[in-house]
Amino acid sequence: MLSKITVSPAPHISEDHSTRSVMLDVIIGLAPPILAAFYYFRFYALILIITCVLAAVVTEYLCNLIRRTQNPLESIGDLSAVVTGIILALSLPPRLPPWAAVIGSAFAIAIAKMVFGGLGSNIFNPAMAGRTFLTVCFGILMTTWTVPATIDTKMPIISAESKIDARTQATPLAWSKQAIKKQSPASIANEQLKVAFTGNTGGCLGETSAVALIIGGIYLLLRRTITIHIPAAVLLSAFILAAIAYLINPSAYISPVTHLTTGGMLLCAFFIATDPVTAPLSTKGMWIFGIGIGSLIMLIRIVGEYPEGVMYAVLLMNAVTALIDRLCRLTPAGGKPNV
Repeated sequence: MLSKITVSPAPHISEDHSTRSVMLDVIIGLAPPILAAFYYFRFYALILIITCVLAAVVTEYLCNLIRRTQNPLESIGDLSAVVTGIILALSLPPRLPPWAAVIGSAFAIAIAKMVFGGLGSNIFNPAMAGRTFLTVCFGILMTTWTVPATIDTKMPIISAESKIDARTQATPLAWSKQAIKKQSPASIANEQLKVAFTGNTGGCLGETSAVALIIGGIYLLLRRTITIHIPAAVLLSAFILAAIAYLINPSAYISPVTHLTTGGMLLCAFFIATDPVTAPLSTKGMWIFGIGIGSLIMLIRIVGEYPEGVMYAVLLMNAVTALIDRLCRLTPAGGKPNV
């Protein structure tokens, strides 16, 4: 039996799956939020997604050439660069300039992935690393939101001085942060729960429609491309912390359901935190990993100055994944050794 085992880095895939088939499933799962993004933000969404995917694929190809890989196109065929480009695009503001999307995609692939040795060797989630880099470099561009085309076909940029109706201004999480600072009641953010389910509100491309993200997540679960452990851990831990804050002061903190359906929470739970390369291997480790991400997201949202904490929470927990795997070791092939 041991002679048939291949030692290799993650992702460790069982049954009749390959890296390509897993990534293809993720792309199919991302189809509903992609369609929702196109519906609400029209060609701005299409331009960003295509730009990020092309930039990610070209960057990986160039990195393969620099590394003198025997077949530079081989790693591109596994579709991992395509998935990185899509997830990065869905985490960007709709009106972000294409040149900024190219920079973020190039950083995600070249620095967060290929420098570590390519797929399976990277420590951090490439898409979140790319988004973090863009946030650090272009803070204003990354926090400038637009009204969906379903509200205004001209899609004007939303700024703090806008006189637009509250439910279309910035994002629900931005209003929740204003409530914490006692500059507006939390009820304003809670009133956006309905539009958060459909996606008819400002935000990143893939964060606006909770229904689309849930449909995509259910598809991945049914296909067994992901397991329930990490999504459940992220959502349950976030819900509990949000509920505690809400029960303590409902006038300052938004409801836990609003927290779960707004921002990047669902995108993170189903598509980002479940990355098989940067997540722990054991079931126990997955629970610890997911609880850590959900808790950090809520601490940043409730206590921190930044309204959203997904990218920071994911990267921080990525950094301790190796430690989690060490503490939650799997039973080796052949069973536990006799002592």
